[in-house]
Amino acid sequence: MSAAISINGISKCYNIGLRFQPYDTLRDTIMQTLKNPFRRFAEMRKRGNEFWALKDVSFDVNKGEVIGIIGRNGAGKSTLLKILSRITEPTEGFAKIRGRVASLLEVGTGFHPELTGRENVYLNGAILGMHRTEITRKFDEIVAFAETEKFLDTPVKYYSSGMYVRLAFAVAAHLEPEILIVDEVLAVGDQEFQKKCMGRIQQVASGDGRTVLFVSHNIATVRKLCDRAVYLRGGKVMNIGPSEDIVAEYLNSQVGADEKNLLARPRFPGITPAIAGFTCSPGQGADHLVSGSAATFEVEMDITEPIANAAVTIMFNSDQGYRILAYSSRCEEGRMQLPRGKHVMKCHVDALPLLEGRYMVDLEIWGGDREADYVEHAAVMDVGPGDFFGRPETLLRLEGRVLCRSNWNFEPL
Repeated sequence: MSAAISINGISKCYNIGLRFQPYDTLRDTIMQTLKNPFRRFAEMRKRGNEFWALKDVSFDVNKGEVIGIIGRNGAGKSTLLKILSRITEPTEGFAKIRGRVASLLEVGTGFHPELTGRENVYLNGAILGMHRTEITRKFDEIVAFAETEKFLDTPVKYYSSGMYVRLAFAVAAHLEPEILIVDEVLAVGDQEFQKKCMGRIQQVASGDGRTVLFVSHNIATVRKLCDRAVYLRGGKVMNIGPSEDIVAEYLNSQVGADEKNLLARPRFPGITPAIAGFTCSPGQGADHLVSGSAATFEVEMDITEPIANAAVTIMFNSDQGYRILAYSSRCEEGRMQLPRGKHVMKCHVDALPLLEGRYMVDLEIWGGDREADYVEHAAVMDVGPGDFFGRPETLLRLEGRVLCRSNWNFEPL
């Protein structure tokens, strides 16, 4: 089978800690060079703080294949997709791409708030590489997919965030490329719309036989969509193979992660990490809990700038990557004001409603309308068997992973 994409030794280096100046005119550049011809070399010598986002990445993607790229934040997944989408150039190596490429890297890029939904469909479609006749032919299908028929002639600045995202994804999802590059865009909208997005990606991949590169932190989605997977860590390819095997290797690699290194994790530009650690109540530890027992989870925070309207969320994922349980201060306490300094947020659970098994813990702090910090796989929890219902006979095998109490009555009709 011929390769649609051949990636050969791609590396990407960034110089971090530099203060970039505004762009100079040609006249300014010439004058500065004449005044100080060695200035450029002096600046280059200062650029010793290098960060390799990717290092010697090589693999092939076959025509018609759906391949997933997984790894923790900062592994280099998005950087690789930006190189393949020709948004940025590699420092070393090259990639051969055979076919028309469309990228869904950031939904809504190119939307203008003053234009109506109808006008933005044509504008965004043109930016994504669609011809006007192609957009017109698919216009009704796009609008029906987004469910925004009533608001087509309203400027999108008046749209809710959900409507905006639905329309933006609908335009991007109706491209007809030979190669589709998707970066975490299925995590948009409500649950019902995410299912629709998933169905559309599956149709593109299986029904139309196009090549798809898919990046997601949702391991269950990778299992479902992808034939093969690439595991990236620290900018390097750790393994490539069947998605089931690679996902299992990735999840196993998270076991025993050092929670003290949370502050040193890669973060998005402009965001200072706030989550400093995660522990359970004294004497328990995060590595072993008992189903049905009381537990207190502690999220340690070192906040450098005050966070207004904050909410802290603790999320539990199964060893197969499914999000199955979450505790959020937004639901219990509402929004909070987190001042500068070191703090501990405690979440007490009277009876842990998880069956025996291994769980990955994600942590999130949401401040106002943006994510202030997020830690994927902050800890791994092993939950042992316990007596959740107060009846020893209920320790038989149960379906599902979350336990909850209920009342049952038998009444004749």
